[in-house]
Amino acid sequence: MMQPIYSIVVPVYNEELVIGECYSRLTGVMRDVGEPYELIFVNDGSRDNSLPMLIALCEKDPCVRAIDFSRNFGHQPAITAGMDYARGQAVVIIDADLQDPPRVIPLMIEKWRQGYEVVYGRRLKRQGETAFKKLTAKLFYRALRGLTDMDIPVDAGDFRLIDRKVCDALKTLGEKNRYVRGLVSWVGFKQTYVEYVRDERFAGETKYPLMKMLKFAMDGVTALTYRPLKFVAGAGALVSAASMIYFILFLCRGLCNFLVTKSAPSFSMLVGPNISMALLFFIQGVVLMSMGLMGEYIGRIYDEVKNRPNYIVSGVFGADGGDSRGRGQENIDCL
Repeated sequence: MMQPIYSIVVPVYNEELVIGECYSRLTGVMRDVGEPYELIFVNDGSRDNSLPMLIALCEKDPCVRAIDFSRNFGHQPAITAGMDYARGQAVVIIDADLQDPPRVIPLMIEKWRQGYEVVYGRRLKRQGETAFKKLTAKLFYRALRGLTDMDIPVDAGDFRLIDRKVCDALKTLGEKNRYVRGLVSWVGFKQTYVEYVRDERFAGETKYPLMKMLKFAMDGVTALTYRPLKFVAGAGALVSAASMIYFILFLCRGLCNFLVTKSAPSFSMLVGPNISMALLFFIQGVVLMSMGLMGEYIGRIYDEVKNRPNYIVSGVFGADGGDSRGRGQENIDCL
């Protein structure tokens, strides 16, 4: 089989309603490109009929390969596996839900042909998403950019094309809690973007509810910067300074009152119980927040020192070597 020039990596998790249309659109776009390609679907422990559908595509089309995980490891490990198995000179990462339209891929290829080594998709609009999600995503990307020293593009997800040298560089990074789009910015190289309107999900449900989005955001922050720890330290110093100033003012007011009235005032006369309770809860909140943030970083250190793999492959299907059960494929060029 001819060596592919393009590898299209597609993470899949319970996408039986989308796989057929995703395959059809990607195949149509890549055939129009007119150069050898491969579609790599990474089954991230799907519990529906996604895997049988992917195996059927592998048997029908020699351009399709499927990587099956032993369980659900997550979106970022699935992307990592796809890049590990990709053989093309350019690797495109795109989700199966078709919110990122395959028709944008030729525009990315054109930029790549011009010499750019990373071409990411920048979203002009996000159709079919709630105002809350749009607002929080906008704030997160800008906050993350402000927290790091890297030029992380805003309004851009994992939908992008990367050159083979970028893919090889990413393979050398062994983080366990991966934030791929941030790592792509970290490795550098010549980068640009193409703009597009993000479509609504073709079918099925989102795989990133609120709690997963919060975890993903935390992974992004802790993977790229430790500035939040500095902010917490600064907040602790600020609270300590404010408490000291308040204590000095408390003593000064008590002393002045004693000089005038010759009697020591009660504490309740100087500060009400509500104010003292609010101050106490504020200080406790800062302490607990600090402990929680440090716990996040310590937990990630724990994950790193265990040195477990990012994913475990249960089977590989399609292309050249057949699948894990020994079925071969015809030697047909994917053009």
